[in-house]
Amino acid sequence: MNEKYSSQKERAAWIGIAGDFALALVKGGAGYFSGSKALIADALYSGADAAAKLAEVLPWRIEGKGSHKKRPIARDGKSKREPFLSVVFAVLILMGGLQIAFSAIRDLTSGNLNPSGELALLTICLSLLVKEVIFQYQYRSSQKVGNGSHAAYADNHRYSLYTSLTVLIGAALSTILGGYLNWHPLLYLDPIAALLAACLILRKGYLLILSTIHGKESLELPHEDSVSFIDTVQKVHGVIRVEHLKALEDGRCVNLHVTISVNPRITVLEAREIADCAKKLLQHRFVHVSEVHMDTVPYEPGYPYKSNYELADSETPTLLQ
Repeated sequence: MNEKYSSQKERAAWIGIAGDFALALVKGGAGYFSGSKALIADALYSGADAAAKLAEVLPWRIEGKGSHKKRPIARDGKSKREPFLSVVFAVLILMGGLQIAFSAIRDLTSGNLNPSGELALLTICLSLLVKEVIFQYQYRSSQKVGNGSHAAYADNHRYSLYTSLTVLIGAALSTILGGYLNWHPLLYLDPIAALLAACLILRKGYLLILSTIHGKESLELPHEDSVSFIDTVQKVHGVIRVEHLKALEDGRCVNLHVTISVNPRITVLEAREIADCAKKLLQHRFVHVSEVHMDTVPYEPGYPYKSNYELADSETPTLLQ
């Protein structure tokens, strides 16, 4: 992954955040004027989606051009995220979901129901179209980068689509059948849709809290994107072979776990110097590489091949007598 792909990924993320916030404002205003609790719930879900994405971007950015904030990475590939914004957004999302749920239950029990109206239906349909366009752009951009984040985009989009379709069905049946055809029981579908959307909002807040507590699972780059890292380490004098290299994408940065094999006859200090040289070369050549964890192991060619030092020390002849 290079700087071009990194900036492309960041641009796609910010377009998604701005789009979700814009949709939240538009749907919230239309839901307020039309009196549709379901549309207000859909607006809150879009806002929650944007807030969750914003919590992943903002805490890991620092001021300064071309610089990245270093975050500690555990050996299991989980990053320790800064929790402040995530906790604040999670609390706001949970409070909003509970408020929507209580409001929908109050409307269901009071019986004071009104059809959603054409404004709510038009807003939901347009928001579905805009959301699909943004998703297609993000999905295709992540596929070009090749970092596996397209699966996360698809998962988030699926639940956003579930919420919008639930709201669309509730508002459409409430307006068309309940309002125009005077089927009064169908007017209950709008607050029922709002209640279902509130459950999805609470799920969003709960998952945000879990990711804050347990850390975020970093995405492992595919092997073809790690070839350049391996070739760079192989050029370091003293490195016999790269035994293992794991590249974890962490926001805009990449964290590397590298295991190299060195001559078993050298000292531990010399092996450490070789590892430090490889680490500095990686961080100098690839500006998006943040953390490099280097391990050194003695080179073992294994049977049936023997190295010169093994032949010198072995008392057993290698040829049949």
